[in-house]
Amino acid sequence: MSVVIHHWHRLLQARDVVGLDALVADDCVFQSPAVHTPQVGKVLTIKYLSAAMQVLGTPDFRYAQQWVGDRSAVLEFELTLEGIHVNGVDIIHWNDANQITNFRVMVRPIKGLQTLMPAMAAVLAQLG
Repeated sequence: MSVVIHHWHRLLQARDVVGLDALVADDCVFQSPAVHTPQVGKVLTIKYLSAAMQVLGTPDFRYAQQWVGDRSAVLEFELTLEGIHVNGVDIIHWNDANQITNFRVMVRPIKGLQTLMPAMAAVLAQLG
């Protein structure tokens, strides 16, 4: 497993938002399944990842499978949110400095995305 993915797993398990600062590159791009435009920059990426840690941080969240390459990985996740099964993937790319440069999330089924969207919007509004 790569250093980046190992670090990501540790931060996610600990819900360590502060640790994201060292892991996310300044020019990182976050791509949400619910927002049309990419969110560019470290601040926005950390905001979305922090919200995701809160919303998806249920006891049954788990990465079911993962595929790791030299500078990218696909992590398949699943959980139940408000009684709805949510399945998705995090597609993560990183640079030579072992910092995330692109974080793309895809979610299925549509009912799962429809359940996730208002929950994320509420947390993002709190984060400002």
